[in-house]
Amino acid sequence: HLHRAFDLTVGDRQSPMAYRQQQIRGNLERRARLLAAVRAFFETAGYLEVETPLRIPAVAPEAHIDPLAADGWYLHTSPELAMKRLLAADYQRIFQICRCFRREERGGRHLPEFTLLEWYTANADYRHMMAQTEALVRYAALEVNGARALAFQGGIVDMAAPFDRITVAEAFARWVGGTPEDALAAGRFDELMGLEIEPRLGWQRPAFLHDYPAACAALARLRADRPSVAERFELYIGGIELCNGFSELTAADEQRRRFEAERDLRRQNGRILPPMPEPFLAALADMPPAAGNALGIDRLAMLLADTTVIDDVSAFVPEEL
Repeated sequence: HLHRAFDLTVGDRQSPMAYRQQQIRGNLERRARLLAAVRAFFETAGYLEVETPLRIPAVAPEAHIDPLAADGWYLHTSPELAMKRLLAADYQRIFQICRCFRREERGGRHLPEFTLLEWYTANADYRHMMAQTEALVRYAALEVNGARALAFQGGIVDMAAPFDRITVAEAFARWVGGTPEDALAAGRFDELMGLEIEPRLGWQRPAFLHDYPAACAALARLRADRPSVAERFELYIGGIELCNGFSELTAADEQRRRFEAERDLRRQNGRILPPMPEPFLAALADMPPAAGNALGIDRLAMLLADTTVIDDVSAFVPEEL
């Protein structure tokens, strides 16, 4: 726990001497510049900034993400469901910066309350979204740090050169010596990703990891030419996962089936079972083809501040409240 330190005199209190927030002020100023840069990027590109409710009656069922209950409803784990309903209502380009909430997520890179940037583009796919994400991250780095290279943990990440792109299958072949399907069958996919693949990504140039197995695509569209993989990507810089984007699934029946499969996994693991998000499923019939992305503002701020600890870019953490 953080303790405030004071110099005391009789009947008088002097200035505080040891707030953690004093030590990270430069990082918080950098974070503020990041938020301004993100808004400028999307406003210039013709995107509308939107706000959707934080408290909702149902979240997307995901096997390993637990929502926080809030007076019979839930604090959203992301704004995805509501923003896709705006797409169905004929909004073409939208973005949002908001707080999101997930139970029991606390670590060097995780907080139970965190800041997410989420955006959607109608009539686009994950290839377009990767290109746009590359442009956004490059622009933010230049605006915040004034450089086309990112100094991170003793190395230099080239932000000016084209970002690397590697499929999940290629990554497993290179660093694991097997296939993603073998890892999934053995129940080791997440373990091998976390220990063998992710730490190696994005040290010379940012790296897109793309074409995830279909089993790892709760809300993503499958490739028409290769239905065994999903049109999904993640971006890594310095071994840190920065975002999760994909071409959106718009088939309501298929989405319901996937949600039911996630609910079955939650049931088997003794997790809470929020209700099915019926208004979202109903809106899918009117949703155009689209691509979306969710990018962790805290994670990007960490990279720009050259720190691997999320506390270093957060004004307050749970232990201080």
